[in-house]
Order: sequence, then structure tokens, then C-alpha cells
Amino acid sequence: MQKFVPLEAPEPFSVLGLPVHLLDDYAGWLVARAQQQQGCHVVTLNAEMTMAAEHNLPLAQIIRQAELVIPDGAGIVLYLKLYGRSTQRRPGIELAESLLREFGRVLQNASQTPSLGTVAFFGGQPDVIQTAATIWRERLPGLAIAVTQHGYLTPEDTPTFLQALKETQPQLILVGLGVPRQEFWIAEHRHVCPNAIWIGVGGSFDIWAGVKTRAPGWLRDNHLEWVYRLYQEPWRWRRMLALPKFAWRSLVYRLMQG
Repeated sequence: MQKFVPLEAPEPFSVLGLPVHLLDDYAGWLVARAQQQQGCHVVTLNAEMTMAAEHNLPLAQIIRQAELVIPDGAGIVLYLKLYGRSTQRRPGIELAESLLREFGRVLQNASQTPSLGTVAFFGGQPDVIQTAATIWRERLPGLAIAVTQHGYLTPEDTPTFLQALKETQPQLILVGLGVPRQEFWIAEHRHVCPNAIWIGVGGSFDIWAGVKTRAPGWLRDNHLEWVYRLYQEPWRWRRMLALPKFAWRSLVYRLMQG
């Protein structure tokens, strides 16, 4: 049996008091964690979540305790540049897609490398979550989606869902309940599947199911995906006020640091 050296979490860099872990290959690091059956909570940090955590101490604590926090938002990337730390934006949806492809891939050296296990989808509308699962199964026939559950779970139905997770023990669990609900849900229930990779994926199921679309590449490349999101969901305008607040706070914080 092949022996593994336990993976340590990468060194965090502070963004307004919250950690961001800088890695060249997040997916590779998480796959290694999964193969070694080391559980992990992944937080996809952006400016909006950072500002929310200032007034939501339990959320801030969950972010600080997560084994991996990635720079999901353009604001986080720009903040890091103020400190001379150049990195690419790593959207959570793209990280999740990379992991799904890896979990669905037939490992050529299965006898030497532990195979990856099953996947669970949780969140979104009932028809959306089923469509997203169907699309991924068609795209990757080797992908084993063992559990799918929409996000409108009643308290009465919750024990049945948790029992399904407990029995199947998926190694990758994608939770799309929106911020911060998904972060709290993962923190409360990750003990059910302690060896799983848990990721809050927001509205990714809507995009995979074709209900919504991502911004064009040129907007994403120029850190303007938030404009397209506001166009799709005008009701988010109040939440978008966190962006200029984050930018101002970042500049002031940098000046105070000298």
C-alpha cells in the first residue's frame, strides 16, 4: 500500500484580517487531499463576503478555520497586488469544474493511485439540481454523482438527506445555497462526511443547468464579471455596494501599513 505524507495547508496571506491561501494548483492540492482522505472546507472569498464578515463574526470565524480559502473575486486579487502578491482570480465554479473532471476521469494507474470516490450536489431549485446532475453525467460518464438534493430542504426532510450523505460518504460535496448560508451549513454538517472536500459553489448549479450564463470571457478577464451579474440580477445592487467599500478599505489599510 502506498503511504502518503499528510498535506499541510498552504501559508495564508491576510486580506483585511481574513486568510487567503496562495497556490499554483488548487485543484491538484485538493485531489491529493481527497486521495489521502483528508477532509477540507473550501471557501471562495470575494469582496462581498469579506465585507459581510466584518459584521458577522461567526462567518469570519468559519473563513479563518477553513483549510483552503481561494481568491474568487477580482477585489481580492487587486488587494493582493497592493502587497506585491500577483495571482490569478480563481472562481469557485471553475475550481469545482476542475474537480468534477478529475473525479470523472478514469485513472490510468488505478493500481497505484487511490481512485477518487463519489460526488454530491446540494442546492438550487428541484429541477435545476437534477438538470445540472444529468448534464454532468452526460459530459463525464465516469462521474459518480451519488446524491442530489435541492436547496429547499425542510427540517423534516433534513435527517433523511444527512443519512444519505452518511451512508454514501461522497468525497466531493458541492453546496449551492448562497453566501453565507452555504458556509454555515458546511461548518455545521461537515462532520457527517469528515473525509470529504466541501465547497460552497453559490449559483453554479443554475449555470450548469443553463438557467443562467456566466459573463463573457472579456468581462471576466478584465475583472468586470460583477457588472454582468448585476445586469442579470438587478436586485443585487445593494449587495454590490460592498465593492467600493472594500476598495476604499483596502487602500486605507494599505496606507496605514506603510
